[in-house]
Amino acid sequence: MIDNHIPVHYSNRSRRLVDRLTARAIGACGIGVLLVMMLLFVWLLWVVMPLFATPSMQSGTIQPALSAQPAVALGVNGSWGWRIDAQGAGRFFPLSGAQPEPALKLAQGPLVSAASADNSSVLLLQPNGNFRLVQPDFSAADKQPRWKFPLGDGFITGVSGQLTQAALAAVAENSWLAALSDGQHIRLLRLRVGQPVISDTLASGPIDHLLLTPNGRLLFASGGGQLRVWRIDGEQVTLRDTLPLTHPPRQMALLSGGRSLLIADENGISQWFDIADEKGVHLHRIRDVDGARAQALLITEPQRRVFATLSAEGDMKFYASKRDGAFYHRAIGKDVRAASFTPQGDGLLVERGNGWQYWRIDNPWPDISLRSLWQKVWYENYPQPDWVWQSTAVEDPFQAKFSLVPMVAGTLKAAALAMLFATPMAMAAAIYTAWFMSPALRRWIKPAIEMMGALPSVVVGLFASLWLAPHIASALSGVLLLPFALTATLLLCGPLLRRLPPRWRQRLATPGREMWLLIPLLLLVSLFCLWLMPLTDRLLWGAPLADRLPGGYEQRNLLIAAVAMGFALVPLIFTLAEEAIFSVPTALGQGSLALGATAWQTLSRVILPSAASGIFAAVMIGFGRAVGETMIVLMATGNTPVTEGGLFHGVRALSANIAVEMPEAAAGSAHYRILFLSALVLLIFTLVLNTLAEVVRQRLRRRYGQYEGQG
Repeated sequence: MIDNHIPVHYSNRSRRLVDRLTARAIGACGIGVLLVMMLLFVWLLWVVMPLFATPSMQSGTIQPALSAQPAVALGVNGSWGWRIDAQGAGRFFPLSGAQPEPALKLAQGPLVSAASADNSSVLLLQPNGNFRLVQPDFSAADKQPRWKFPLGDGFITGVSGQLTQAALAAVAENSWLAALSDGQHIRLLRLRVGQPVISDTLASGPIDHLLLTPNGRLLFASGGGQLRVWRIDGEQVTLRDTLPLTHPPRQMALLSGGRSLLIADENGISQWFDIADEKGVHLHRIRDVDGARAQALLITEPQRRVFATLSAEGDMKFYASKRDGAFYHRAIGKDVRAASFTPQGDGLLVERGNGWQYWRIDNPWPDISLRSLWQKVWYENYPQPDWVWQSTAVEDPFQAKFSLVPMVAGTLKAAALAMLFATPMAMAAAIYTAWFMSPALRRWIKPAIEMMGALPSVVVGLFASLWLAPHIASALSGVLLLPFALTATLLLCGPLLRRLPPRWRQRLATPGREMWLLIPLLLLVSLFCLWLMPLTDRLLWGAPLADRLPGGYEQRNLLIAAVAMGFALVPLIFTLAEEAIFSVPTALGQGSLALGATAWQTLSRVILPSAASGIFAAVMIGFGRAVGETMIVLMATGNTPVTEGGLFHGVRALSANIAVEMPEAAAGSAHYRILFLSALVLLIFTLVLNTLAEVVRQRLRRRYGQYEGQG
């Protein structure tokens, strides 16, 4: 092997100094590039890692008991806690442990109490049927909490019977819906400020638990081994579902938003929600929460799909609707009688027989786990588990869905199909240009193709979305036929060329002249496919193929993205592959030809195997470019984050998802950090591809050195 390094000895000392400084500067720049990449990688990890941090709880000081009576309603708002005991005494108290406010007699006990989902309203119900609506108010200018009575200071009468159960929903401003039960009957009360109470009586039956959804649309009642669901639509109340229960519920609760029902019995805790099928919308039992058991307390967060169980021994376990089992547990002490989460879920107020205690909770992203990001999750009201990305919605009780699988699938599908379009074209052009084309023509063709790479991605995407997409939709049958027709034409050109008259073959023998015959022929075939074929299709079927597809056709779809992105990849793959083929030592090709091999035999058995590593590197670098493409995929597809879907449906790539949603993501939120996780996944994938391509290129250089040494 010949050493290509030619040592140069300068007699001029300044030139030697410049040479050393230049070498060190180049080395420092290379190290700087590596450091920048490492810093980028570390920064992305620093933003992403808090998503998977373990929650924690910090205990506060145990404060003296506020009342000897147990609490029937308990809540937290800001720096204040509030409680109403079984004898009707209401009290506000600072969470800092300062002197609490004096108690106010809100009702005469004993009481049957029910609070709305967000603890903004409490119905104080006496067993004889008299009731009163109270609200803890924290909106005063002096920041002192007060009790409000939206329906008046006095008790409202008119509900007879010995009441045992109550449920309350704040359905609108100054409007509430209450459900009361005496164990056999249900009374629905419609409460509005300044209007008389409107009541309805529902069918009789054993009733052990009552729940109303926060919007007042559904009423759940359990008893007698059955779970009954009523739909409330204005003044009309309809019994919608009657479901058997294998075990009587010990507790029932609604997760935030009221779409998921939790039932705790002797077998554990199950989650239920509505699913639409051919029979309509009905309640279904979705899953049994792994490891969850009915305990002394079942507590739900007001604003997140998170709940906790607290045993009599004081063992608290946290669960989330998008996780299989408990994601955190902590012993907080025995004899807990009541507990309530803060609205944001960052605190827990606990009341015991001997006092109360406030716990600070660090649990900002309970729904995020590797399972929710990469595996199928059964989301509320979905017919089955699925990969879903839906970061925002118009409605308030929306459950964010952050599955990365749709974007990864869209990225790989778009990149693979673009490579399927670009690789044969670029490789064929590179082989012809490097091996068959005359040098004079190569000096024009090669720069012209490389100039295609200078087109901005946004221009290619704009061209694809505004011009290419509607034209492909109108000529879909011809577009699908075109690759096969062009391939068949090129394969038939060889046998047809040999059948031409000798005079024509002699004229085409000069390298480069065959283009004058090949280009018009390919243009005629393209014209036939793109104009005559769609015209024939409409005459036979009365409509273009895009309108007759059984799965539907989206005008901006995967096919459009593949064609546009393939057009952008051709210059890159062509340039690298052509240089790899052209750089094969000429001695190899000349030796093969001298031994009697034809040009095609030399190409297929000598040139291409020698350039295989460089060609592979070209393809890998092109694939890495396709994976990281943003604007073309964003503009040429429907930008739809779906896993399923074929050639004629939209997709969304990781890079496009980051570009679309990063401006609207709140800094530090789960949405924001998951977008950074998408960038980290994309960075790792492209780094692996580019590293593999570079390793192959280094092997290619060593192989060339061996060939030169042998020559």
